Amino acid sequence: MQNVFITGASSGLGAALAIEYAKHGACVALVGRRHEALEAVKASMCEPQRHLIYALDVNDHAALQDAAQDFMKKYGAVHVVIASAGISVGTLSELSEDLPVFRRVMETNVLATVATFAPFIEPMKKNAQDQPCRLVGIASVAGIRGLPGASAYSASKAAVISYCESLRVELQQSGVRVVTIAPGYIDTPMTQVNDYAMPFLMPVEKFAKKARKAIESGHTYRVIPWQMGIVAKLLRSLPNFLYDFAFSKAPRKSRNLKL
Repeated sequence: MQNVFITGASSGLGAALAIEYAKHGACVALVGRRHEALEAVKASMCEPQRHLIYALDVNDHAALQDAAQDFMKKYGAVHVVIASAGISVGTLSELSEDLPVFRRVMETNVLATVATFAPFIEPMKKNAQDQPCRLVGIASVAGIRGLPGASAYSASKAAVISYCESLRVELQQSGVRVVTIAPGYIDTPMTQVNDYAMPFLMPVEKFAKKARKAIESGHTYRVIPWQMGIVAKLLRSLPNFLYDFAFSKAPRKSRNLKL
């Protein structure tokens, strides 16, 4: 039986991953800010009594550390940690009122990923010889190239990709696998507010199944859906002048200062 610790579990990708892992017999720690939403997710999971709720803000690193220690104390070795908490919002650098939004996005998407992994690394090193251990960072195709109007989000997800790559190399000899999952457009509350076409939009339940299989297989990096992986490679290969021309008038995510 696996023990799985998931942040951002109150909705979206995190909730779908929690439900997916529960279907396969895991004991899941659901971490998120909204207690009622976490309770609703837990109630929808297989054998809800197996799972634990930790209502906290992932930017409260002390609370996150306490939750990690409590889960390990009650359930023992943790086999999968998924840092899924994230914020996606439009931002503009020239607007001073967006600076706190930039900070919140970077703290939630990047620093909280580090804080989520930190308590588990040493215990996982000790347990990796007995059972596969995974640290999973949820990045985004938006981290492959910077998107106009989404500079904070794109920068944060690019940082997650590079951070997970660094950590993967650091832990290569330990037996702990670091997995980067880069979603494209997945049908969640985060994307449902977008008022533009989203190619290859995938149901969140299908994403969760594919992500779990990639994580269990120990893939180091996986774009889901695969079609967006091809798009990402093509975008990465474009010279700057072509990319700039193609995306200068791309649709932009709306700004929201109420994070």
